[in-house]
Amino acid sequence: MILNTELEYKGNLFPSKIVSYEKNLNVLSFTTENNVILEITVRRDSVLRFRYSTTGSFENDFSYAITKYASRGYNHLEVTESDDNYIITTAKLICHVSKADLRTSIFDANDNALICEDELGFHWEESYEHGGDIVKMSKTSQPGESYYGLGDKPVDNNLKGKRFENWVTDSYAYGRDTDPIYKAIPFYTGLHHKKSYGIFFDNTFRSFFDFCQERRNITSFWAQGGEMNYYFIYGPEMSDVVANYTDLTGKPHELPALWALGYHQCKWSYYPESNVKEITAKFRELQIPCDAIYLDIDYMQGFRCFTWSKEHFPDPKRMVAELADDGFKTIVIIDPGIKIDMDYSIFKEGLEKDYFCKRADGPYMKGKVWPGECYFPDFTRPEVREWWSTLFKELIEDIGVKGVWNDMNEPAVMDVPGKTFPDDVRHDYDGNPCSHRKAHNIYGMQMARATYQGLKKFSYPKRPFVITRAAYSGTQRYTSSWTGDNVATWDHLNIANLQAQRMCMSGFSFIGSDIGGFAEQPNGELYARWIQLGIFHPFCRTHSSGDHGDQEPWAFGDTITDVVRKFIELRYQLLPYLYTAFWRYAEEGVPILKSLVLYDQEDSQTHYRNDEFIFGEEILACPITGPNQKGRRMYIPRGKWYNFWTDEVVIGGQELWVDADLDSMPIFVKEGAIIPKYPVQQYVGEKVIDELLLDVYYKLGKENSTVYEDATDGYDYIKGRYSLRDFKLLGKENELIIQQHKSGKFITTYKTFKLCLHGLPFEISKVQVDNEEILFKDIKLNGDNTLVLNKEFTELHIMA
Repeated sequence: MILNTELEYKGNLFPSKIVSYEKNLNVLSFTTENNVILEITVRRDSVLRFRYSTTGSFENDFSYAITKYASRGYNHLEVTESDDNYIITTAKLICHVSKADLRTSIFDANDNALICEDELGFHWEESYEHGGDIVKMSKTSQPGESYYGLGDKPVDNNLKGKRFENWVTDSYAYGRDTDPIYKAIPFYTGLHHKKSYGIFFDNTFRSFFDFCQERRNITSFWAQGGEMNYYFIYGPEMSDVVANYTDLTGKPHELPALWALGYHQCKWSYYPESNVKEITAKFRELQIPCDAIYLDIDYMQGFRCFTWSKEHFPDPKRMVAELADDGFKTIVIIDPGIKIDMDYSIFKEGLEKDYFCKRADGPYMKGKVWPGECYFPDFTRPEVREWWSTLFKELIEDIGVKGVWNDMNEPAVMDVPGKTFPDDVRHDYDGNPCSHRKAHNIYGMQMARATYQGLKKFSYPKRPFVITRAAYSGTQRYTSSWTGDNVATWDHLNIANLQAQRMCMSGFSFIGSDIGGFAEQPNGELYARWIQLGIFHPFCRTHSSGDHGDQEPWAFGDTITDVVRKFIELRYQLLPYLYTAFWRYAEEGVPILKSLVLYDQEDSQTHYRNDEFIFGEEILACPITGPNQKGRRMYIPRGKWYNFWTDEVVIGGQELWVDADLDSMPIFVKEGAIIPKYPVQQYVGEKVIDELLLDVYYKLGKENSTVYEDATDGYDYIKGRYSLRDFKLLGKENELIIQQHKSGKFITTYKTFKLCLHGLPFEISKVQVDNEEILFKDIKLNGDNTLVLNKEFTELHIMA
């Protein structure tokens, strides 16, 4: 008998006309004739969720990305009908749902301007190979629209004209335009007509984004399984879009300890103990500030996680304590692969408790990594995460390690096509069993989460410090990250700048790159220029593969050492400024680094700028990214800016040449800013801060600045033991007024501020503090426009 085995190829399928509509509080359901359901959830006035089913029912609603702490609630919700549409109106948005085919259009409720509209809208294709659907969405690109975000893609800031894939990948020595690499953050921001919106496609399967590459005016995204499930987030300010996305997927669960924002030194690998001690001693001898030293995989016994090499580190507890006495925190690496070895207690326990991932037909998932053949914990099971978290007791509580670095957690597997698990590996997915096709992109996130839970438990009452290489949206709640195995080239210095900016506009601000490049060897000039960029990244660490040569700050001769020291010292001076920016990020979701488009979207000149960025709220930085350069052209955003080195004032909104010899880089400070600085320390906590320096940059007009401080570690700040100082500056032609408002119960160690006044247009004849005139000698008023006053002042008048 001959059977017709050819499957009918259906191609793209589309919703038909709406036959029923139902409203349940803030959830609106539309069902079509061909059994497609669109569920729109109004989460906030500016945040709508769109969820589609092609089968008439939805699977269990579960997401690793969305935080339970996300803001909810709206001020207005009304649903009306016209002949052609259902019309949903909130205080910020109007959404039209077409009765004919479920296509949606979203408008600004304020002025009825079109923000975003479906082109083909939701459609799907049945996947006979995998089962389930390939789910797709296409939207019309508006005239002049630009696109940003998607995590650590090594490309220019503006994504228009490009296509991307989201599949977390171990991508050693990736280059410009390599895609995909280590992270999957399926969130982008669109900007047109001075209005900005975001789309977060919360689907963990392999997904794709096309920004007008295939079809000129069409943006589309699709995934090889799962649901069409996305959140629409309206600004209209881009900074609000990013902050609201960060609120949705989670802000960091706590501030980092201040030492975690210091300079860190890493290599594959510092061993034995004598080598570690030699490196740390050299930092102190040369007076180059450093807070953390890293141990890569060679500290372990045969690369077995949670063990120590007796040969290289005979007494780790003593060594870690001695390093701590010298101001160094010890950070160690932990990978997910557990060596198959019945004499290795962690493997044995994981096996007995059945904690390792399995293939579809029963055997354990076996893969080769550094230790040889390994099994891999299923971090999507709560009991496995709990077990993993307990394994840190000895490292953290007993030995005194202060941070853990999760690597190879894409998960990376050697010597196989695709460099990761096969698709058929099974995962629990917190009670929603699935294959690796769905769990791959969140595997590293869940490992980092389990590591974070262990460190939080055993570091207490200090704050945990975790770093991860792989990440999905929401991983910023638990951990910091870096941009993976880069290369010591000038182009990679450029890429590092782009990736850090893009990660920040994708909700993940605690980010840095391997300074100097991981693969290959930088020359001294490249290393110095990379340090200059790196001190402005929230995570600041030199890391190299070691087999190419040395990459410590002193490895390139005295001239380079002096430049590197100068900039690392600047990092330490700016720690209170960076810590304040981190507080703002953790409180409000405001990115620590801002690409110029994020800083001023109304200036169309910023839409394609890549190099310049705003560090915090008030410092403009621009790296030198080519050899033998004594300066560069850069774009200065609108407003007036002080050259950090010369105090020369420049007018923004134009491109200028800026001189920058090797011992300098273009740095500018916004007029009106008040920048807090600490004295240079060799490590955080080396000195008691007995005076806070405030660099005050004169402005004719008003400006606000903030300084946030607390005990630099621990959790007392959550109970109100913090110090938050809001400064209001008002500059007049013959007077400068600074008002201070302090909140919080934390008492800082210093009693006085030293104000350094920049750009004051008059000579000081009189100073009033809280309505009392003060003698110049009492405030140590100097010819260099510095003065010292009690930190508790509420109003300061400096008069001509």
